[in-house]
Amino acid sequence: MKPDESLPELTQDWHKNGECPEESIPIRRNPNQHHNHSTFQFRSRPPHSNHTNSEQVHEYATAFLVGNAYHGLYATMNVWNPKTKWAEFSLSQIWALERTGGSSTTNAIEAGWMRDNYQNTGCYNLECPGFVQTSRKVAIGSPLKPVSTYKRKTFDISVVVYKDKKTGNWWLKLQGTTLGYWPNSIFTGLANNATALYWGGEITDEKSGGHHTTTQMGSGHFPSEGYRKASLFRDLGVIDTSNTRTTPRSLEVDVTNPACYDLRFRGKRADFYYGGPGYSAKCP
Repeated sequence: MKPDESLPELTQDWHKNGECPEESIPIRRNPNQHHNHSTFQFRSRPPHSNHTNSEQVHEYATAFLVGNAYHGLYATMNVWNPKTKWAEFSLSQIWALERTGGSSTTNAIEAGWMRDNYQNTGCYNLECPGFVQTSRKVAIGSPLKPVSTYKRKTFDISVVVYKDKKTGNWWLKLQGTTLGYWPNSIFTGLANNATALYWGGEITDEKSGGHHTTTQMGSGHFPSEGYRKASLFRDLGVIDTSNTRTTPRSLEVDVTNPACYDLRFRGKRADFYYGGPGYSAKCP
């Protein structure tokens, strides 16, 4: 670990006013019911069968494991400020998935940070029924600070999603703090375990302007630029059904459009750089 890759204390603007009392939680208020398109959000979502539509294209730069039974995953990731077009988003997160046998329905838990939001499908943070927040220290959906600066200091968040063997609930941790859980009762496939784990980035492209979107992924720079320039995932981990934590081996890669966004492993470890600028001469 390099010196400036240590985890910072997470701050949110509402912390200036103190803390919530015991047995209460902070809730982000938005009287206009419009998403703020210039903030970073800690994102958590219960199962959702489909988050695409005919007008949007979703592009990915991810590393993944499939085929076994899993009870969780974790990673530490840089937080950046990627540029996004209106009605599009750029996110960095981890996924735990279980596709119901013989069905197109997928249970999914996704957690990480996002610049902008889905406009037409899905729901996030505490907007969805199901997630039970237990922490009074973090307002889910509020801006995250600090964020990374190109060629300068990087700032990270550490995210863990794991299944409690006794209750079957899926728990969420951020910077070592337990935020809450998804009850086992809201799941079908994930009621037992996950069968696919993903780490990486995702963007949406509204296909406007007659060319690829300018929405950036990660830092907005390609993995080839490396440390302090490209966005980084590090310290990836897998939790198996005996609750043993291991470093994933033989990760596969899913890069939708490498001319626009790409992924490159850092040495022999599971750590990787990912992302890109979107529209360019090489990404028309």
